[in-house]
Amino acid sequence: MRVLGVDPGLTRCGIAVVDGAVGRELTCVEVGVVRTPVDAELSVRLLAVADAVEGWLDRHKPDVVAVERVFSQYNVRTAMGTAQAGGVVALAAARRGLRVVFHTPSEVKAAVTGSGRADKAQVTGMVTKLLGLTTAPKPADAADALAIAICHVWRAPMRDRLAEAEARAAELARNHKARLAAAAAKRKTT
Repeated sequence: MRVLGVDPGLTRCGIAVVDGAVGRELTCVEVGVVRTPVDAELSVRLLAVADAVEGWLDRHKPDVVAVERVFSQYNVRTAMGTAQAGGVVALAAARRGLRVVFHTPSEVKAAVTGSGRADKAQVTGMVTKLLGLTTAPKPADAADALAIAICHVWRAPMRDRLAEAEARAAELARNHKARLAAAAAKRKTT
């Protein structure tokens, strides 16, 4: 599976491509950061992020795009910018018919380090080790994008099986309710 991982942001948007599968070696294909000037108009900054992401999508042809979900931040303005950047990424992927999956920061940290409360240094250290990199990816946004991609590689099969099981359970429940309704209707007529 090839995953484009994105740590959305307006000033720095971490972006990475990882190849891998559960139980197999992970490979860092490319990692980088999209930067936009803080004094530029919001629309110009979002366009810069969109253009960069579209270039990565065209160049690497990922199977899926994994984006860090904006969970909560103290600064509402920063949270809005981060959410808007994530939306631009999701739109670019959707235009290509790619599945977009959002992962929470704690989910990503837990997948990569074993603890949902890991700090940035722990995440960077584990990403470096898991991918066999000779140097740690910098800045932290780049390491976070790699961590998001790794999280998706490892968690996607479980998520997919869970969704299938939920769909089967819902279908069984619908069939059961229909049989109960049919039996009740039959009793009324007899």
